[in-house]
Amino acid sequence: MHIDFAPPSNGTYNNSGGCRQLANYMEHEDLERMEKGIYTEGFFNLTDDNIYKSTVIKDINSNIGQLLKTDAKFYAIHVSPSEKELRAMGNTEQEQAEAMKSYIREVFIPAYAKNFNKELSASNIKFYGKIHFNRSRSDNELNMHCHLIVSRKDQTNKKKLSPLTNHKNTKKGTVMGGFDRANLFKQVEQGFDKQFGYNRQLVESFDYCKTMKNGSISEQLELQEQEIAGEKKKETFQSSEKENKISCNLDSKGDNSHPYYQQNSNGSDSLLSIFSLGDGNNYNTTLAEELQAQKHKKKKKKGIRR
Repeated sequence: MHIDFAPPSNGTYNNSGGCRQLANYMEHEDLERMEKGIYTEGFFNLTDDNIYKSTVIKDINSNIGQLLKTDAKFYAIHVSPSEKELRAMGNTEQEQAEAMKSYIREVFIPAYAKNFNKELSASNIKFYGKIHFNRSRSDNELNMHCHLIVSRKDQTNKKKLSPLTNHKNTKKGTVMGGFDRANLFKQVEQGFDKQFGYNRQLVESFDYCKTMKNGSISEQLELQEQEIAGEKKKETFQSSEKENKISCNLDSKGDNSHPYYQQNSNGSDSLLSIFSLGDGNNYNTTLAEELQAQKHKKKKKKGIRR
């Protein structure tokens, strides 16, 4: 799962003014999809779907109480699952889109609120999301991701909330609470795995990526050793599974090929089946024929006595 906070700029992500430019961008692929007859996803928030863009712009732009002209009024966040994660979210674009909205509402926004350390819940966060399905610069087969516009102020328009602050859980000073981005990344990763039953490999984890980028040499080596040990364990398990499967198939084949008691089409007992050998094709014909002859002789003598 890749999550990033778009840095403010003078273009689409200029957040010191209104959010109209960003909202327009978030609709940019809709026209192309509609022309092709492919469904589109509207804006959504914590409770509603298919919200008009004009409502989004008005709601975000009016929630700016006590902010200065140069202050950030909103933040843009991208939530981008990997191809493997997307396959765990559904088989079709619609299934994946519904799963993404559920994930944003039930996992991401609650974790976002919690990491301000101000006793906030998901209902305190004013945000709007928009699902995108394509990436022009990507060669991946699946590219669905979500754009979020999150207001700088909470729903009451009283508390300032900045996910880009460098303060973390501060108790004193001008910034109270701060924001723990690293903890957010861990929580939403764990939440994804739980919600979708995703078996995340070590190399896909946030901790692994962070350590390989910023960790010490010893920490990187330790993670690499864990990765190698995990691969060996996986190979051993797969090998054992394969052997068990072969063994089960052989046992099944033996049970089907070596019946110890059968009946012929006329209902009489077949002695030949009793002397079947291991390969299922050869048997002791001479001994079987002698037993058959003895059986026939006994029946003939009984007939004479009558």
